[in-house]
Amino acid sequence: MKKIIISLLFVFFISSMPAQSLKGIISGNIIDEVTNEGIPGVNIQILGTDRGVATNLDGEFKISNLEPGTYQIRVSAVGYATIIKSDIVVNTAKPTILLLKLISAAIELNGVTVKAGYFEKDPSSTGSVANLSYEEIRRSPGGFEDVVRALSILPGVAQANAGRNDLVVRGGAPSENLYIVDGFIVPNINHFGTQGATGGPLSFINLDFVNETNFSSGGFSALYGDKLSSVLSIDLREGRKDRLGGKGTISASQFGFNLEGPLSGSGDFFMSVRRSYLDFIFNAAGFNFVPEYYDAITKFNYNLDSRNRLSLLFIGAFDKTKFNNKDSEDLYSNSRILGSNQNSYLFGFSYRHLFNEGFFTLSLSRNFTDYDSFQRDTLLNPIFLNLSREGENELKGDLVYKLGKDSELNFGASLKLIKFSADIKLPNFITSFGEKLSITSLNDASRFTKSAMYTQYSTNLYDGLRITAGIRGDYFDGISSKFYVSPRFAAALMLDEISTLNFSLGRYSQSPSYIWLIADPSNRNLSFVKVTQTVLGYERMLQEDIKMKVEGFYKKYGDYPSSVLRPYLVLANTGAGFGGGDDNFSSFGLEPLVSAGSGDVHGIEFSLQKKSSEIPGYGILSITWSESNFRGLDNVKHPAAYGQNWIVNLSGGYIFNKKWEASFRFRFATGTPYTPFNSDGSQSVSNYNSVRFSPVHSLDLRVDRRWDFEKWALITYLDIQNVYNNKDSFYIRWDYRTGAVDRRSSIGLLPSIGVSLEF
Repeated sequence: MKKIIISLLFVFFISSMPAQSLKGIISGNIIDEVTNEGIPGVNIQILGTDRGVATNLDGEFKISNLEPGTYQIRVSAVGYATIIKSDIVVNTAKPTILLLKLISAAIELNGVTVKAGYFEKDPSSTGSVANLSYEEIRRSPGGFEDVVRALSILPGVAQANAGRNDLVVRGGAPSENLYIVDGFIVPNINHFGTQGATGGPLSFINLDFVNETNFSSGGFSALYGDKLSSVLSIDLREGRKDRLGGKGTISASQFGFNLEGPLSGSGDFFMSVRRSYLDFIFNAAGFNFVPEYYDAITKFNYNLDSRNRLSLLFIGAFDKTKFNNKDSEDLYSNSRILGSNQNSYLFGFSYRHLFNEGFFTLSLSRNFTDYDSFQRDTLLNPIFLNLSREGENELKGDLVYKLGKDSELNFGASLKLIKFSADIKLPNFITSFGEKLSITSLNDASRFTKSAMYTQYSTNLYDGLRITAGIRGDYFDGISSKFYVSPRFAAALMLDEISTLNFSLGRYSQSPSYIWLIADPSNRNLSFVKVTQTVLGYERMLQEDIKMKVEGFYKKYGDYPSSVLRPYLVLANTGAGFGGGDDNFSSFGLEPLVSAGSGDVHGIEFSLQKKSSEIPGYGILSITWSESNFRGLDNVKHPAAYGQNWIVNLSGGYIFNKKWEASFRFRFATGTPYTPFNSDGSQSVSNYNSVRFSPVHSLDLRVDRRWDFEKWALITYLDIQNVYNNKDSFYIRWDYRTGAVDRRSSIGLLPSIGVSLEF
């Protein structure tokens, strides 16, 4: 309360200062979507004003002397589809830098050129793609300015736990999501990440340096592999080029400092360091469980000339868990928690060369994660100890070649050298279903090789019809079935200038997690997990700033790793949450496994989205219905552990003026399945996932306030999560002290304040 009062007094003091006549700048580059070359002579017009410019020979532009506020710009050029870019925030601290890509306007219907408008689209993608800008992610209520949490409003996306980033996309598992940051694959972009999966409590990608994100919820192209359900591609922006500047931020859970600016010659950089302050609060409040984390990011760009660029990227996350065991109550509570100390980083180097009809990129990167997971009983004896290290060194090349006005060819290949080690202790653990896990101690050191190759061709067969055909081959020598081929096909038929029919069909594969391979020699006989996806969709522009979309999807899974010891268990039903003894250590695969699991998912999605335009309101309505089931060795169809039959999201906001903005998010979803406990604290296989939790729902509200001063700017916000304090049950466990079920609920009303000072 004291911090809130001080913050409000500070806000009042700032708002009482006299207004000044201050101006801002919009600058940037306009490039060809395929070749990445700058486009000269592009017209840039600021909507609602008479201001506009044209790009120079290198595709660069600059608009000065602008009032601070939020703008929309129209970008048009001969031979390219016109786009409108919204949510461009101008302040006095630094120039607003844009990198915009134009698509060749090769498709015409009865002489009318189809325009992209407010909604950008990759010509090689299907309809299952959503683009979110920096500003759309930043202002998302209840999102903690987190890249992953912002995705929860999109159709087909379920959250296994409101307090975590475990994405369940179209009925898939939390391990089936691919993260790409500036072209580099990152196994997991979350603090305290789940080993073998892709979730965690909070992303360590600093949103301040995100230009935009593209999220595909299915039917993605042959460019992406070794994942089954989704692709999140995060494009980082460049550092500022005018002078050295920075930003200080304190938000709901962390504080940090950014620095960016030009380099001598033709280059730029940015860097950031952030630290959580939850450990200070938790220690002061006497909590028994204390998390602590740091993260850092830095990027250097250097243009050798107009066609050659070098980039260097480092991202690091450092997580630590501390237990305060002051009394028997703390010892008991902490004995139910799987603690985790983690260090992870990505170090990547890339070289890009432009040529007349395309470009190619060569990259070299290293991903490394050091897992130190532990759980101890009330006497501090080990229940589970896990020291694992996963390191991947990757060499990758990608080529994009424009064959003509309306066709292009993509080609790529990669090679990974992998080192994995594990030292695990799990002494005589008996599951709540009565099975005894055979692993007491395990020590393994393995080296693996992965490689991949893909090719893809996109073209317009005739006016209004575009097809994309690709094929991908993935190789992994850690399993007996080492090679898998994935053909994919997509088509988009423009029925008229505002309506499109989309279709995609493809096969997808994913190699087993490294830790799944070590518990038993027979686990090396696992195969690639496979899924066949079919997507059919229709989208229509109701207005230039409003799009409606309907999609139906069907996914058929095969060869999913399944437990021999627990015939009901398919590893598709694991990977969310913090795991540990309450989850019977299911996600680690520490038992004999076979590729015998199968599953099917089908559903339909509806979404309606309005972009911020000259009418400064925005919003998304998404409704998803789906069913998902998996079968293990018992050949019994069980509901998927993270399946929610209905998911409804409604979010939106309004920009009142250059100072004030308000937004909201409402979410409703049917409950996930769970297995009830018997009166003695055991669970029965016959009741596996037979009961569902009650539906979950919550409302989040947010208000933003901006100030602009001479060469610096201030943003503050008040974010209130779960406004009506609804505490949904999402997990149950057995309380051995009381001999009763302990229902775990989501956190109730949670207000937070954020302050960012940019200079």
